Amino acid sequence: MVDRSVIQYYEKIENESDRLDRGTARLEGERTRAFLREHLPSPPACILDVGGGPGAYAFWLAEQSYEVHLLDIVPLHVEQAKERDKDGILKSVAVGDARTLDFETDSVDAVLLLGPLYHLPERPDRIEALEESLRVLKPGGVLVCAAISRFASLLDGMRKGYLFDPVFSGIVLKDLNEGRHENPGMDPRYFTTSCFHRPEELEEEIADAGFDLVKTIGLEGPAWLLGDFDDLWADQSKRNELLTFLKLIETESSLVGVSAHFLSVAKAP
Repeated sequence: MVDRSVIQYYEKIENESDRLDRGTARLEGERTRAFLREHLPSPPACILDVGGGPGAYAFWLAEQSYEVHLLDIVPLHVEQAKERDKDGILKSVAVGDARTLDFETDSVDAVLLLGPLYHLPERPDRIEALEESLRVLKPGGVLVCAAISRFASLLDGMRKGYLFDPVFSGIVLKDLNEGRHENPGMDPRYFTTSCFHRPEELEEEIADAGFDLVKTIGLEGPAWLLGDFDDLWADQSKRNELLTFLKLIETESSLVGVSAHFLSVAKAP
């Protein structure tokens, strides 16, 4: 089972329903949607959004005529998605675990793992989730998965000043040394139990699960560290220019780790 602290975090602390509409998460959402447009098969392909929260991407995809099934480990997220889905545009919505998918073998065209891999701190669990995605994918099907950078807490701590809190600095040291992020005091500023990857670690796990890796990108690049991000994002011209430059450097190996998140796309053999 997923660490109970993860479920508690999303039920009591983090309002995931509008997260992508706030702060630098708007960049995460915009870049993720662009990545999905680039790599997903055309509608009406069947997409399994595993760990999709209240459905930020699931509803967006369903509105483009995809057949979308939404699963999440957090019951509150599933309740929120069902409440939103008044018109029934999602094919199904259910509580589910990425490691045990209740779908037939070779039954879906694409799987999204945009959260589960970083909330499974143990590598065998992540491999199990990836192998389960491979099982349900049709041959040639597409996997898109996300990971958090090994250096995210260090960089975020510098940006927000948390790094000089001895409690947070201890968390950062463990992140850097072990890649395991823990927040024993449940401080709402310091996220929840997670795996923080290096880019090459994510790619190794994808390959070890049997996928053919296509590419990995730094999702936000260094732009999430900008102090004047809100003003920049509000200026459409500057926003477009920023997105253009981020696209140019998204696979630059010397910069990928600076991003808060990575996205990888892979295919089932």
